[in-house]
Amino acid sequence: MKTVIFVIAALFLAASAHAGERKALFSVPGMTCALCPITVKTAMGRVDGVISAEADLESKSAEVVFDDTRTSIEVIKEASANADYPASLESLQ
Repeated sequence: MKTVIFVIAALFLAASAHAGERKALFSVPGMTCALCPITVKTAMGRVDGVISAEADLESKSAEVVFDDTRTSIEVIKEASANADYPASLESLQ
């Protein structure tokens, strides 16, 4: 019985650990040079609650994995805009 309770508790904790994790794809059309994606990645990545951020010059996009219990799309967009790279949400998972 103790084993069953332990397994159920472990499964619950594992599921809740990722409950707020979301992935967002942003369009960042202002990226024009090799340094732009670095700036966008850094700006978005510094937002409290962002788990990872990647930016790509060729597609002029950024992908951000974040905890939606700690930050929001608007805060991430604002960070990019404050770095002079306005972003718009393309998709959210």
